[in-house]
Amino acid sequence: MPSLNHERAPLYEALLEYRERKNRSFHVPGHKNGRVYEEQGQNGQKIRSFAHEQEVLRQLMAIDVTEITGTDDLHQPTGVIRDAQELAADCFGAEETYFLVNGSTVGNLALILTCCTEPGDVLIVQRNVHKSILHGLMLAGAHAVFVTPQLDAPSGLPTAPTVDAITEALERHPAAKGVLLCSPNYYGMGVDLQAIAEAVHAHGKQLLIDEAHGAHYGLHPDLPASALQCGADGVVQSTHKMLSSLTMSAMLHVQGDRLNGGLLKQRLAMLQSSSPSYPLMASLDVCRRWLHTRGADAFTRGLEAVSWFRSSMEQLPCYSLLPQPAQGVEGEGAYSSLDPFKLTVRDRTGRYSGYELQEKLEELGCVPEMSDVVHVVFVFTLGSTMEDAKALFHALEQIHSCYGEVGNSHISIEKKDHTNFLHHTSTLISDPVPFRLQPLAADAWETVSLEQAIHREVAEMVIPYPPGIPLLYPGEWITEEMMLFLEQLSQQGAKCQGVHDTTLKTLRVVKK
Repeated sequence: MPSLNHERAPLYEALLEYRERKNRSFHVPGHKNGRVYEEQGQNGQKIRSFAHEQEVLRQLMAIDVTEITGTDDLHQPTGVIRDAQELAADCFGAEETYFLVNGSTVGNLALILTCCTEPGDVLIVQRNVHKSILHGLMLAGAHAVFVTPQLDAPSGLPTAPTVDAITEALERHPAAKGVLLCSPNYYGMGVDLQAIAEAVHAHGKQLLIDEAHGAHYGLHPDLPASALQCGADGVVQSTHKMLSSLTMSAMLHVQGDRLNGGLLKQRLAMLQSSSPSYPLMASLDVCRRWLHTRGADAFTRGLEAVSWFRSSMEQLPCYSLLPQPAQGVEGEGAYSSLDPFKLTVRDRTGRYSGYELQEKLEELGCVPEMSDVVHVVFVFTLGSTMEDAKALFHALEQIHSCYGEVGNSHISIEKKDHTNFLHHTSTLISDPVPFRLQPLAADAWETVSLEQAIHREVAEMVIPYPPGIPLLYPGEWITEEMMLFLEQLSQQGAKCQGVHDTTLKTLRVVKK
């Protein structure tokens, strides 16, 4: 392969050239390079227009093209898209990279459908996965062997399974097609993927990683190693989450020969739009060029801001931060790495739940990524500034000042929560759970209160969003611990998807 020019963004440059040519468009899309929003009507007559307000959209539309001469084809790239994907593979350390215009969701679906080719194929999956993975299992008609993640005792947060648990699952189910894990989790907590990759490969299986929150990993000395660097075979990254591309744009990276490359391309062509968004793909190209030309320095500003914030929080003892894992303590702790850009804060006094703290921060103009019963998660990135860090600190300081000084830096009054329900209710390794697309018949389920749902089989998914990780999936049995947790989510006003009753006062269960 000839040497690559890292300073080029071939797809984006082709779109800029297209814009400058100002060709007459006799092809889709219908906005005709944004001209539909020009102020002049027919015969030059002035018309009422929102052109000024729509100028940003018009600028975007100027490069919103389709598959015409010179713009290539995402599903059969031979020109600028091929070149852009090759540069991305070089940047992220993959043998092959695919641009995704339906987010990491479509990457997860494609990986599962490539790995599981026959109904009933077994895939070993960590229990706390994103809903897109469950949807992929449904599409494939696969059977999932769920492996319970480790639990971080101080925070009550689940991370990923141990290498021993994965090994045991592989030994129990030798016919499994592969292993699918999520790392890092929504809170930035990660595990030793290299050891897991070695164990999975020793059993002749493929390791698939949903690395949606780790697109930046491996690109700076202060960041954890990426899943590719650890030996994963297929990796999905939400480039828009922790890097700088547009929302819905993502990448799928592949290395080695364990994945069927031809089948993967077919699956992507089947799942992705036949009219992919060129602005989304161009944003991936520009993001990659920024990383290639700036190198590790691309992250300097953001890391300085988050480092200042973390050290400044020592002045506010009423809050606690999820700590970096202890170094050199082998075999201890549920996570071995923590994304420095992710900050998980809790109110140690117990005055505010995570939801309540988020609400107060938003009133002060600081919008967190998400919250749960206890925690609030803040996301810094390479785009964050010192001004951002100081504004967030002062907002937390202002909230703290509303209820006075704590006076004790070791306060540990905790809100009662049940966030460790996975630890108490899940077996370490489940029997194969069948997934299917066919819905339950209307007369096969009924709606009951949470208390009546105990020891019943749930007939719907319960998915707090964010983070989009299902608490329950159809066919799972509801324990008292789970009921208490759902009750708490309901009281705190958590937003849930997948349920008919979004207030979580009732659940659909399979009729006895």
